[in-house]
Amino acid sequence: MDSHARILVAGAGGMVGSAVVRHLQAEGFTRVLAPSRAELDLTDQAAINAYFEHERPEYAFLAAGRVGGILANSTRPADFIRDNLLIQALVIDAAHRYGVRKLLDLGSSCIYPKQAPQPMIEDCLLTSALEPTNEWYAVAKIAGLKMCQAFHRQYGFNAVSLMPTNLYGPGDNFDLENSHVLPAMLRKFHDAKESGAPEVVLWGTGSPRREFLFVEDLADACLFVMRNYDGEPFLNVGTGQDLSIRELAEMVADVTGFSGLIKWDATMPDGTPRKLLDVSRLQALGWKARTPLPEGIRVSYAWFLEHRATVRGA
Repeated sequence: MDSHARILVAGAGGMVGSAVVRHLQAEGFTRVLAPSRAELDLTDQAAINAYFEHERPEYAFLAAGRVGGILANSTRPADFIRDNLLIQALVIDAAHRYGVRKLLDLGSSCIYPKQAPQPMIEDCLLTSALEPTNEWYAVAKIAGLKMCQAFHRQYGFNAVSLMPTNLYGPGDNFDLENSHVLPAMLRKFHDAKESGAPEVVLWGTGSPRREFLFVEDLADACLFVMRNYDGEPFLNVGTGQDLSIRELAEMVADVTGFSGLIKWDATMPDGTPRKLLDVSRLQALGWKARTPLPEGIRVSYAWFLEHRATVRGA
């Protein structure tokens, strides 16, 4: 990518999109297009077509979508499948029709079966049933990566897909109603410390194992793949290491300074027993995550404290 190329970041207001914008600007790209949700409704076909026709981006990062944790996925399935299908279909199609040279689509490790072999290699996609608590989001994301593959195969359109593991970092959503597990823990433990609460109750048993990738590392991976990979097969992106939710809770409690009891509500769902990505294909291309989890959590918590007045859910 030339430093003067017009580069669209769809979803620039979100955690991932804003990280991609920061990395592009830090590397000297001077024509980054980062429309806000108010400036461009990504579920509006006419608006998207008009934007692409006027701005003519040469490259596009598709980092937009409706995201959330178990509660949000379980209570708003229609919103999750409708909005994500619309965004992906409209942006990918417009990118092809208006001459974008390359598009990078960001999916999710939720695409894999609930009982997928661990670590999850790309080839286990669609081999068995999905996790019921997030299948609506997963189906939409599978459709997105398949759409990229279809446009790649039929039209020769250079559309590639990355499947990140669980993400966290600056710009995260800390709303307890629809956030993911790590930011929700940060918020819960912070609030308990501030209020002097003797305990924090968390969902499930604490036994599931999860992998977490710092969002700045993901942004770095996005630029790496945009520069170095043009294949039709999608790629996993993660750290290649996991830990139990119980271990994560202890780590977050330590970072926030909460010293009370941690209790587990086993009547609430755990979700998928384990989610660890096999990242060997991306690593073989020359990319590897760099941020240790404790360090990333400390940076995330510092960002939360600095932005409490305006952060989502605070």
